[in-house]
Amino acid sequence: MLEQDLDGAVVEVLNTIDAAVVELDATRLVRRAADGDPAAWEGLIAKYGRLIWSITRDFKLAENDAADVFQTTWMRLIEHIDRIEHADRIGSWLASTARNECLRSLSIRKRLVLADEEESFDGPATHEPEVDEALLAAERAQVVREAMTHLPRRWQRLMEMLMSDPPASYAEISDELGLPVGSIGPTRGRCLARLRMLLEATS
Repeated sequence: MLEQDLDGAVVEVLNTIDAAVVELDATRLVRRAADGDPAAWEGLIAKYGRLIWSITRDFKLAENDAADVFQTTWMRLIEHIDRIEHADRIGSWLASTARNECLRSLSIRKRLVLADEEESFDGPATHEPEVDEALLAAERAQVVREAMTHLPRRWQRLMEMLMSDPPASYAEISDELGLPVGSIGPTRGRCLARLRMLLEATS
């Protein structure tokens, strides 16, 4: 089902953006995306979206977890695109980031299962670095949420559903927002591109 959704999403992206943009080499796409070109962002998603989804399938993630990894991988690129040293290797960068996010997702799931199995928690917490990371992530999330208020209301709701805990399924999003399942990925890509421009404007 997820693979079918991906195929529909890729087709829709290719139908809605300039074919010339998709044909740009990786370096020019990255540079144009770094300059805030939404079409370049969509071009990157069209080129490398299938790669990211295939990695989530290799890790056998649930649909919601796979969608979260897909979204987070692009958010990481938004955060770091100005510091990408080898733009021609952006595919490798995205693949490595997606794998790291898959491992993080599996680790979180494992910790949740272990926590559920614990009958009691004795002694002080021993994972202070994780707490620090959680605080930093919360601060970043707040900045993103503030930027989201400037998006169209329908896009805001889409991102809220994707960022909820647990994330809404594509079927739920489709039912509530009236979006075809295959268009959710491309729409999310456009949201991320707009968010990047908004975040840059406030930084």
